[in-house]
Amino acid sequence: MKLSTRSQYGVRFMLALARNYGQGYVYLKDIARGEGMSEKYLSQITISLKGVGLINASRGARGGYALARQPAEINIKEIVDALEGDTCLVDCVKDANACPRVPICASRDIWVFLGGKIDETLSSFNLEQLVRLNQEKAEATLAHNI
Repeated sequence: MKLSTRSQYGVRFMLALARNYGQGYVYLKDIARGEGMSEKYLSQITISLKGVGLINASRGARGGYALARQPAEINIKEIVDALEGDTCLVDCVKDANACPRVPICASRDIWVFLGGKIDETLSSFNLEQLVRLNQEKAEATLAHNI
């Protein structure tokens, strides 16, 4: 399984919002520039994130984007689900009627198990944890470069 650029950028976008949580709205252009991403591409991502209630948007001079909930309340699975849709590894996991071999297929059990582990892992990380990890990595990099 490979996550799309959409999910990768979406998580980075949400992390940028989490780093600024409580400081008001952030301009999309500032996040795009800071993260080295296309503003136009990010604007498409925001539509999905806003649609599922993960972010708020405001227009005007003090407008921009902000998290709709506290960073600790938003897990990575929510972000990936909003941007990827169904993250099912193979069709027969989601729809047992997709294959006549489902009742006897041992490999399907592996896909079910693996999909569950992926969901479990993505659910176990929230934006607050990512902010902390990001800060630790930045500090470690700074200390290493001194």
